[in-house]
Amino acid sequence: MSSSLPSARKKARHMLVQALYQWQLAGDNIGTIEAQYMAEKGMAKADSEFFHELLHAIPAKLDELDGAYREFLDRDPQALDPISLAILRIGVYELLHRVDVPYRVVINESINLAKTFGPTDAYKYINGIIDRVAARARRVEIAASKGIAQPGDKSSS
Repeated sequence: MSSSLPSARKKARHMLVQALYQWQLAGDNIGTIEAQYMAEKGMAKADSEFFHELLHAIPAKLDELDGAYREFLDRDPQALDPISLAILRIGVYELLHRVDVPYRVVINESINLAKTFGPTDAYKYINGIIDRVAARARRVEIAASKGIAQPGDKSSS
């Protein structure tokens, strides 16, 4: 069962952090991890299509995703804890590939995931990075939300 309710997406993101953590640390096969979550972890209340998409797409697009935030890090990416890394990858994936999810939702969900799963104060660090990726990836959306006309916008002439 799949649902696009915000609570179902939130549940899927919580499970994604855990599944990506498992993938990063144990190196388990993504299909095996997905089957385990579908069978054991209460996916009935989660957006299973969203979970499936991100669980498979994030590992497949690691270079792109990591490249989108790497310049904003103040440390080597390998120095990040695995939970923060999973949360960054989820947030960056959504910013780049799920334009149906408003940038403010991506930032807020990333902060909430970091508060729930991450080390103390990790949410501040993740917020700063996700905010900077959003400023680049969602420039037009952010400008529109602030009422700022963009070059080439017919309303700006």
